[in-house]
Amino acid sequence: MPQPTILLTRRWPAQVESYLAARYEITLNERDMPLDPQALQDALRSFDAVCPTVTDQFTVQVLQAGATRCRILGNYGVGVSHIDLAACREAGIVVTNTPDVLTESTADLAVLLMLMVARRAGEGERQVRAGAWPGWSPTHHLAADVSGKTLGVLGFGRIGQATARKAQRGFCMRILYHSRRRVSPAVEAVTGAVHCATPEELLGQADFVSLHCPGGAETRHLLDAARLGLMRRSAFLINTARGEIILEDALVDALRTGRIAGAGLDVYEHEPRVPAGLADLPNVVLLPHLGSATLETRVAMGMRVAENLDRFFAGLEPHDRVA
Repeated sequence: MPQPTILLTRRWPAQVESYLAARYEITLNERDMPLDPQALQDALRSFDAVCPTVTDQFTVQVLQAGATRCRILGNYGVGVSHIDLAACREAGIVVTNTPDVLTESTADLAVLLMLMVARRAGEGERQVRAGAWPGWSPTHHLAADVSGKTLGVLGFGRIGQATARKAQRGFCMRILYHSRRRVSPAVEAVTGAVHCATPEELLGQADFVSLHCPGGAETRHLLDAARLGLMRRSAFLINTARGEIILEDALVDALRTGRIAGAGLDVYEHEPRVPAGLADLPNVVLLPHLGSATLETRVAMGMRVAENLDRFFAGLEPHDRVA
């Protein structure tokens, strides 16, 4: 019986590629560049399984034009806003993701961004590299404390909860959260989190607002000019979720006018393009989508995809099916 054919749309850690190559007929994207819509359509016609990443846009148009052979999309990542799940169901394509394994590394990065933007670490690092540091003085690069402040978490799933836990235990922060569904009293007790009925209620109280809600139509531009205007002038916005959650033009305006104090961003609406308005501002920390970028996490993500593929091709239900 021939081995199932699998396409990895980007290069994965060598350990995972080797595991899959020993069990399947795999094709690698040697250029390691995002595939265009035509290439994605061709992949759906040519492979039994396609393993996409956030850079691959499986729109309804792509799926309807190409879905003739592929039976499963083993997504490399937890977010699936780049995949039209309804169109996959209609085409009979199973979709899986990789929850749990990237929770801690992404939460770590959210805390890193809080520290960097509040303590003006990006500004200081650039000054040192430019040879422009005049030396220590009592008022040089005065910044804001993180310890003891209020963190507001929008989206309280695994990563939001982990971020809250690290902030509360590590920095004695007061935690507020808003999500589509209120979590259990036990989870609130573990994280020390207080529920807010609306985003607006949270935004006006938080010193830091950290975004952990999923992408998609429901959350696109959730943080628009009106909601950014509810934040404290001394507050900082952190985003390790999806770029489209923030209306970037409104954020640029809020930062430029001092409506909010700063932002730490790891994701952008039109990656890899970053709006020039953001890149020009000193009170923004900009990272290149590093949320899950540790070797341990990226290997674990790949092995989670592999486990889902193994179960699917053995005739079993994949553990992480989302469609």
